[in-house]
Amino acid sequence: MNEQAITRVRDVMKTDVDTVDGMDTVEAALQKMDHVETKTLIVDKRDENDAYGIVMFSDIARKVLAKDRPPARVNIYEVMTKPVISVEPDMDIRYCARLFDRLHLSRAPVISQGKVLGVVSFSDMVVKGIRKR
Repeated sequence: MNEQAITRVRDVMKTDVDTVDGMDTVEAALQKMDHVETKTLIVDKRDENDAYGIVMFSDIARKVLAKDRPPARVNIYEVMTKPVISVEPDMDIRYCARLFDRLHLSRAPVISQGKVLGVVSFSDMVVKGIRKR
């Protein structure tokens, strides 16, 4: 029997995550980003009973840039997806990839006990997961 080690989401996720407030403008959110390589902004909860949101650069391109809307006049809540579909850090990346495929996702936040630990994408799973086998 060929037994492979399980690669978990926590092993391949990016831990550098930029968070924004839903009331921020797109312009302000982009200016205060800390991580140059990020393609995703996590929208903070307003309170403990709220849900996280997500904004991807593709959302900003489609809903702001392509529609010629001024980024200084568009709030994050207008372009975000909320509630966000998230994954657990202990999930096997094979199941995560199946979930992404079934739901047409390209990336998702990794959340455990109500806290965002990172973001995982198809590329993370392929580059860091498959290549290391």
